[in-house]
Parts: sequence; C-alpha cells; structure tokens
Amino acid sequence: MIRPWQKKSTEKLACYPVFDLRRDIMTSPRTGFDLPVYILETRNWVNIVPLTSDNQVVMVRQYRFASEEVTLEIPGGLIDANDGSMAEAARRELREETGYDSDRIHPLGACRPNPAIMTNLCYMFLAENVEKKFVQELDAGEDIQVELIPLDEISALISKGVIQHSLVLNAFYLLDIFRKSRPDGGA
Repeated sequence: MIRPWQKKSTEKLACYPVFDLRRDIMTSPRTGFDLPVYILETRNWVNIVPLTSDNQVVMVRQYRFASEEVTLEIPGGLIDANDGSMAEAARRELREETGYDSDRIHPLGACRPNPAIMTNLCYMFLAENVEKKFVQELDAGEDIQVELIPLDEISALISKGVIQHSLVLNAFYLLDIFRKSRPDGGA
C-alpha cells in the first residue's frame, strides 16, 4: 500500500512574483531513505471558456515565453488577493484579456496542473452569452489577440495540435461533461 512520505525539512530557495521555489527533504516510507524534492509554490489559477450566444468561443492568441511560440488558448490567469471568489477571478481575467463579459458563470471543475512539482489548483469556468463590453486591460507581459472560434471547430483544432495547452484541453473536456449533464444536452 502506498503511504505518504514524511517531510524531514523544508527550505525556501527563491521568491519570484509568480512562484516561490522550495526544497523539501522527504523520507520514503518504503526505503527509509531521504530524497530532496523541489516544489514550486504558486497561487491558484483560473481559466474560463467564454461562449457567445451563437456558440463562438472567445479565444486568445498570445506568445508564450517557455515554449517560445504563439498559442491559441482561453482566457485565464492567477487569482488575485482582491478577487472575491474563483468565479470573480475568472470573470476578471475574461474582461481584462478580451473585453468580453457575462453574468452567467458556471463552475466546470478544478485540476492540479502538475502535482509532482506544483502546489496549486486551476479552477475552470464557463461563461455563457458573453458580449464585448469593455476594452482589453493587458498587463505589461501580455500581447493578446482575440479570436472567435466556432465551438464545433474546437475538437478539430485540438486533434491538429493547434490547441495544446493542457489546462485549456482540460477545460474543454470539463465543458463537454458539463454540457452532456444538462437535461437539454447542452444545447
């Protein structure tokens, strides 16, 4: 039977705006040996699938520094201390990144982006009947182009590898489950 490892010590190695890095010394319950592990501590994240009344997904195209490529994604980001809830954080990210808004926000679920090395959760939401109401309010590190993509084309974009961001893939999977669970089949 798998048992939890025991934390022998922990040390903060570095602090950055988006994450902190720590090293824990963990003791294996099976072998009794110590192993250093490196953990990224970060705030929880949100992302949101914004759908217009005619089933267009409001997507964002942006440059990603780690992969060094322009990607097609849904809006999302870090939860801020002044966000009243995860849903409010997702709605704020939607407004800031796209200028779209909705008062029909539904939780889809949450996932752990990488529980091997990260402490956070990503909460996913659906925004229905979104409308363009604001101008974008981009951070200094953002350069975002908004695109409307028909929902029925998303599967093909995933299959072709155009959409590769794991949290975006997860959000569309949870959206599919959510829509199938509705009495009307998500229509």
